[in-house]
Amino acid sequence: MSLTRRGAIAALSFLALGACASAPAVPDTTIYLVRHAEKQAGDNPDLTIVGRARAEILSQRLQDVSLTDIWSTDTKRTIETAKPASKRTGLPIQIYDADRQAAFATRLKSTPGTILVVGHSNTIPDLVGLLGGKPGAPIVEATEYDRLYVVTVTKGRAKSELRRYGE
Repeated sequence: MSLTRRGAIAALSFLALGACASAPAVPDTTIYLVRHAEKQAGDNPDLTIVGRARAEILSQRLQDVSLTDIWSTDTKRTIETAKPASKRTGLPIQIYDADRQAAFATRLKSTPGTILVVGHSNTIPDLVGLLGGKPGAPIVEATEYDRLYVVTVTKGRAKSELRRYGE
C-alpha cells in the first residue's frame, strides 16, 4: 500500500472517529408522576389545607431537578397540586387527556427533559406502566397521596423508582 493511500485511509478513519465522538448524545427524559394531593369532597373538589401543604412540599422536593414541562388532567385537584411547581418554575401547566394515556405516554417518552405529571389514583399507575416502569401495588384511594414515581427513559429504555414525599 502506498504512503499516500495509507495517509488517506488514516485521515478518513480519524474523521470517522471524530464524527462518532462529536455526535450528540440522546438526552434522557425523566418523568415525575404523582397522584393529586388530598382533596375535599365533591365532584371536582379543591385541595384541602393538608393537600395544599403537600403540593408545596412536592414543589420543594422538585426544586433542584430543573423541570422543563408540567402536565395535569383538567381537574381542580390536579391543577392545584401542580400549581406551586408552576409558580416556582414559571412553567405553564399543560392539560392532558387521561382517556388517551397511550398517546400521552408516547409523547412523554419522546420529549427530552424533566417532566412533572399530575393525575389520579386510577390513572398514574397505568401511565407508569405505559412508560415502561413498574406501577407497583394499586394506590390506596382513601389514604395514599405520597407516592412519587420517577421514570427515566434513556434510548427508549425505561427504568422506574417509587419514592414517597410529604408526611
